[in-house]
Amino acid sequence: MSIKMWPKRQRQSTICELTFPTTVLAVKLNRKRLVIVLEDQIYLYDIQTMKLLYTIETSPNPNALCALSPSSDNCYLAYPLPQKAPPSTFQPPAHAPPGTTHVTPTSGEVLIFDTLKLEAINVIEAHRSPLACITLNSDGTLIATASDKGTIIRVFSVPDGRKLYQFRRGSIPSRIYSMSFNTTSTLLCVSSSTETIHLFKLSLQSQSPDATPSSPLTAADRRSSQSSLGQLSDADDRGGDMAASELASRKHNGTLMGMIRRTSQNVGSTFAAKVGGYLPKGVSEMWEPARDFAWIKLPKSNQGPGANGNNGPLRSVVAMSANTPQVMVVTSDGNFYVFNIDLSKGGEGTLTKQYS
Repeated sequence: MSIKMWPKRQRQSTICELTFPTTVLAVKLNRKRLVIVLEDQIYLYDIQTMKLLYTIETSPNPNALCALSPSSDNCYLAYPLPQKAPPSTFQPPAHAPPGTTHVTPTSGEVLIFDTLKLEAINVIEAHRSPLACITLNSDGTLIATASDKGTIIRVFSVPDGRKLYQFRRGSIPSRIYSMSFNTTSTLLCVSSSTETIHLFKLSLQSQSPDATPSSPLTAADRRSSQSSLGQLSDADDRGGDMAASELASRKHNGTLMGMIRRTSQNVGSTFAAKVGGYLPKGVSEMWEPARDFAWIKLPKSNQGPGANGNNGPLRSVVAMSANTPQVMVVTSDGNFYVFNIDLSKGGEGTLTKQYS
């Protein structure tokens, strides 16, 4: 498969054409680096000269999990930590193609790679379950992660890997499709296979009380990470804490139920902060009640359940406006939505524009 690049204003001329041995799953770039993601490899290019700088061997990555910082200064690349295949005594025939050297990850570790120095600088133990989504903020100082359980969202500082925030999306496992920070990194927007899009506020009140940095990437740390992951109390392996009554309350934004919900969040946060100081880290994580600050309910599609080309859940990609308190959503059934968000009160977003 090949990739072509054109100048911004001269579409008749081609800058370059790159050919790859397998299907290209994702393309990411900033002002200094171009990243091409294949299922088991990541190619890193200098954007000025289009010279291949580095090839990264990865575990099977069919969903192209990878995040490149838009910043040219903190030019970090994040992807699931490759997991080596265990040694085998089986000797394949001489004519057989070479076997894979990596296996699908069984845990949710994120490797942070410096694309300027061309070296791995840290491994963040984000989740016990395999990763489903990762994203970096605009200046490359924060990374958000979600596992395949989809009930817990975590935010870490980059590159030191300090856990800053932990948010609970809900109690029912759900596939996280997209996450996006706003330009000031005060809000995180998350879409999933449910019809609700969540917005979390990144503030001192919601910051994790046990924020501790990850160790630098060393061979010893990588070995010890396997055992320490088994001790992490990860709420996304046990389910979150969003009750069915809470889901019903969201239909009444601004009503008494809405006020009770917001009040209970504030009380719970204060209580957890005090009690958490007396509990072990694994237990205190289960008390952290940080939930969404605002949410969006996607309109029901008029084209039926198969409008997105299959009978699976509706996929969506989210982004936030740099100038106005708006969330933009693109869905797999061909719709584009714009919602307004009340930054002072939160609550349910208001649909202002829709294009099909």
